[in-house]
Amino acid sequence: MKLILKLLAGIVAGIVIGLIVNETIMEYIMTFQLIFGQFLEYVVPFIILFFITSGVSQMGKDGGKLLGWASGISYGSTVVAGVLAFAVAALILPLFISGDASAIDESNGFSSLLDFEIPPAMDILTALFTAFIFGIGIARTEATTLQRFFEEGKHIIVKLLWAVVIPLLPFYIASIFAELSAEGTVWETLASFGLVLLLVLATHWLYLLGAFSITGGITGRNPFKLLKTMLPAYFTGIGTMSSAATIPVTTEQTKKNNVDDSVADSVIPFGANIHLAGSTMTITIATMAVMMLFDGLPSPTFGEMFPFILALGVIMIAAPGVPGGAIIAASGLLTSMLGFNEAAVGVMIALYMAQDSLGTGCNVTGDGAIALVINRFISKEK
Repeated sequence: MKLILKLLAGIVAGIVIGLIVNETIMEYIMTFQLIFGQFLEYVVPFIILFFITSGVSQMGKDGGKLLGWASGISYGSTVVAGVLAFAVAALILPLFISGDASAIDESNGFSSLLDFEIPPAMDILTALFTAFIFGIGIARTEATTLQRFFEEGKHIIVKLLWAVVIPLLPFYIASIFAELSAEGTVWETLASFGLVLLLVLATHWLYLLGAFSITGGITGRNPFKLLKTMLPAYFTGIGTMSSAATIPVTTEQTKKNNVDDSVADSVIPFGANIHLAGSTMTITIATMAVMMLFDGLPSPTFGEMFPFILALGVIMIAAPGVPGGAIIAASGLLTSMLGFNEAAVGVMIALYMAQDSLGTGCNVTGDGAIALVINRFISKEK
């Protein structure tokens, strides 16, 4: 919650600064925005490379059917959640956001003091394919040296995020909103925040009701009782903003739904790392809102968004266990697949971070539904 308060303070400070400073000060602000944005673009491929390689390489160790079921159902759930979010946003957002009336021009009159660029070591798809090649290879060959290399690389990236990226995010958000404020387009952006928040919350619960209804049908149990049992995990996820930190509560509540200890102890920690349906819904809705707000971005049609959702389901495996990790990992897709620039990415980060806790609550509650389904199939095979 402290990070959310800092981000809100950054938004307020940015709006005030944009209203009162002159063009010279704005050039310094734009310089910081450029440097941090370039640094973020440089870091994202390493997040994808180290986190996905580490996650995939560990799937083969306990490798049985259980992890295979968990992987397939988690990815399917994430994609379905993204499509659901698209349908809800496509139905509601155009009623309140008009591209012609409220578009924000990505080109502005402000420039930075430096012509600064940090070329990423690799692009997003290169990092993604490399991660799967090495992850599967390590799992098959039990290459312990490479396993340790990627684990230690992952640890370094987490340290970098906590030490540099997370502390500077409020200042980055402030620079984005200072720019929007100076251009006179900030109020259109803020008006969309409340709408997106309500849509995200409604879509999360629509997904959870659907997921547990399907689970109840498969297991022959009352879906509302199953969902009620998972509520402590939901509220703990909202409070911690971390799926990993919520694992003990999620596991305990899942066992209370009569899931075998061995299934719950394996599926819940695994799902905390790869099943981010709530985060996917939040990112999808926020992305569509930003695409409608910013002039120069493509229209959020199903043809544009479905490939993005498919890729997002994979990228979520790379979402590190830090607040906002999902949107940081997804920022590479926003730039490479949808053409987002630094300002659009910055607004996306602010939109996402304001609702990150809701996505976490949905993520961990959905893990309980997946564990119930897997437990049902594993029990039938015994």
